Amino acid sequence: MPVRTLLGAAAGAALLLLGAAAAAPSTAAAAAPGESVTVDARGRIADDGTITLSGTYRCLAAGGTVFIASSVSRTAEDTVRHGIGGSYAVCDGKKHPWKNTGRVSGDKLKAGPAHVRATVMELRPSGILLLPVPHAVGERNITLARD
Repeated sequence: MPVRTLLGAAAGAALLLLGAAAAAPSTAAAAAPGESVTVDARGRIADDGTITLSGTYRCLAAGGTVFIASSVSRTAEDTVRHGIGGSYAVCDGKKHPWKNTGRVSGDKLKAGPAHVRATVMELRPSGILLLPVPHAVGERNITLARD
C-alpha cells in the first residue's frame, strides 16, 4: 500500500479519535508554545477532482512518527470533511513547508471558497498501541483555484 494512502488513513483515524482537539478554532488554541501550522490562502483543484493544499508548520521534538494531515470542506460549519493526503513532518523546531494532494470523488468540491483544517499529528508509541497526539491545528478559509 502506498505511503500516502497509509498516512491518509492514519490521519483520518487520528482526527476521528481526537475530534475535540481537531475541532479547535485556531492554531494558538491547540498548539504548544513554539509549535504551529498554517494554511495557504489558495489551494488548487484539477479537472479530475485532485486537490492540492499547502502551508507551513513548526514542531518540537517528538517520540513517534509525525505527519501533517489536512481536510477540506465547503465551509467551516460543514460536518462532511474530505481528507486530503498526508505528509511526513520533521520536528526540529524549524519552520518547514507542507503540501498534501488527494482526490475527492464525484463533484463534491469545486473551484471557489473552501475551508481547510491542517493538523500536525504524532503517532506516539504507548505499549502495543500508537496514540495520536496533536501538536498544532490550524484552520483557514481559502480559495480553490482551477489548475
